[in-house]
Amino acid sequence: MGLTGAGYNHFQRLGPRVLFHKDCARKMKKTLHMLVALAVACGTAAIHAQEVQGNVQAGEQKNDMCIGCHGIVGYQSSFPEVHKVPMISGQNAAYLASALQAYLKGERKHPTMRGVAISLTEQDIADLSAYYAQHGKSGTELPAAPKRQPDARVAALLQKGACVSCHGDNFAKPIDPSYPKIAGQHADYLFVALKSYKETGKNAYVGRSNGVMAGVVGQFSNDELKALAQYIGKVQGDLQVVPQPRFR
Repeated sequence: MGLTGAGYNHFQRLGPRVLFHKDCARKMKKTLHMLVALAVACGTAAIHAQEVQGNVQAGEQKNDMCIGCHGIVGYQSSFPEVHKVPMISGQNAAYLASALQAYLKGERKHPTMRGVAISLTEQDIADLSAYYAQHGKSGTELPAAPKRQPDARVAALLQKGACVSCHGDNFAKPIDPSYPKIAGQHADYLFVALKSYKETGKNAYVGRSNGVMAGVVGQFSNDELKALAQYIGKVQGDLQVVPQPRFR
């Protein structure tokens, strides 16, 4: 039955409004579906990023930018002061990945390392980290505690900084794989790294953003940090420089 008279006139007045509201509802529904799809896609991407697995063989093929510094025994950097570049062969994969991400995000400031980090994909970082974690491993079990005991002064500094609580009793078995092994690391590098946590962000080229480490190193003078670095650098560890037979 059709509308006539007043009913028809009323529909004519409301018709455009009804159609308008229906059209808005359709557009809102479409937008909502798009937002949900986007959220799912972002969530899936985030999960995928967390699940990126490193491939050792792939990492070996991607290390051209690494071996020029970290593959030469005694190689030194002159920034921000002269020191040996860190040994990364035998380091924890999760720590290496975390460090590269920090350079990428600017949480660690170093022009050269940032230039390297921004050229890497998530997969590249995972592959390189996996490669260097097993690079040069001997399988030798380290002692539970350092054979070389610190003198009274350094022992007091280690206790004050609670270094073993994170890096382990032998400084080579951190409580979390994203923390670095530091036993046997170059002392001059350790000293430079420790001082970098004192930077408050004013320096655009030097500094590391880490609240925990900033609180730890803030307790010490640079002379005390050097004493800590010199002792830890002499402790037996897994870290080493594996000389490269050739450059690709």
